[in-house]
Amino acid sequence: MNLRASGSNLMQAMKVLKAEWEQTTESWRDTKADEFAQTYLEELPHRAARTAAVIEELDTILRKVRLDCE
Repeated sequence: MNLRASGSNLMQAMKVLKAEWEQTTESWRDTKADEFAQTYLEELPHRAARTAAVIEELDTILRKVRLDCE
């Protein structure tokens, strides 16, 4: 299990989502778009960054456990 790659994949997915959303907002500019962004997207970068940090921490812990068990 490669947790570090998972964290990297998550951050890459966030970049793709941001680019796609920016493209979407070029044609979808109404109150529902604002509501969608506020409800689903506003906190997402912060949560994804925190999740990636926790994944890094877990990866470090699991590496230590593996070394201790050898």
